[in-house]
Amino acid sequence: MNKFQISTLSLLALCGALAAPLAEAQPHGPGRPGMVFDERYHHDHYYPAPGYTAPRLPGGAVVVRYGPDRYWFHGGVWYRPYGGSFRVILPPVGVVIPVLPAAYVTLSIGGLAYYYANGVYYRPAPEGYAVVSAPPGADAAQVVQAPPTPPASLPPPPKPDPIIYPRNGQTNEQLESDRRECNRWATTQPRAQADSSVFNRAVEACMDGRGYTLK
Repeated sequence: MNKFQISTLSLLALCGALAAPLAEAQPHGPGRPGMVFDERYHHDHYYPAPGYTAPRLPGGAVVVRYGPDRYWFHGGVWYRPYGGSFRVILPPVGVVIPVLPAAYVTLSIGGLAYYYANGVYYRPAPEGYAVVSAPPGADAAQVVQAPPTPPASLPPPPKPDPIIYPRNGQTNEQLESDRRECNRWATTQPRAQADSSVFNRAVEACMDGRGYTLK
């Protein structure tokens, strides 16, 4: 075997060694690169994998503050700023969201109701639903089946996110602060935690009262 053959074999071996951990690190799913399939409790939904970095937030993402940190939540997925982008994360225990994601599983564990989606467990809290650690007995949890609902006509297309115009020259920092306060206030309104349209209307009314025009 000559030197050229030895060098070529060495290079191929090195490439193989580098490719193996990269292949293992890639999230997988049939035809869904960058996604993982959550089949626990027959939840059966695809989500962006933790660590995935998105250039921008999806429309309708809700900002959530927890201590000095700021997160965004949308469709069961949690995001945190990462440079100029947003990284998918697992949320810290204790953080509270105003409403549950549209897709979740209701569980009965130790006589208490839990809600599960995308690897995260939630419990009712005064301002919404708090992220909690996986409770003892989670592996043997009973799924609470929702009662069947009669067929309904197709809902209207979702309303696009409103454009917020500060009528009084408020800064972007003030706008974000007012939005957080309005999100918090909206959760106290009747049915806001069960109906996202009620929550959204309450936020819009609150922002209008603070001097913003929403179109």
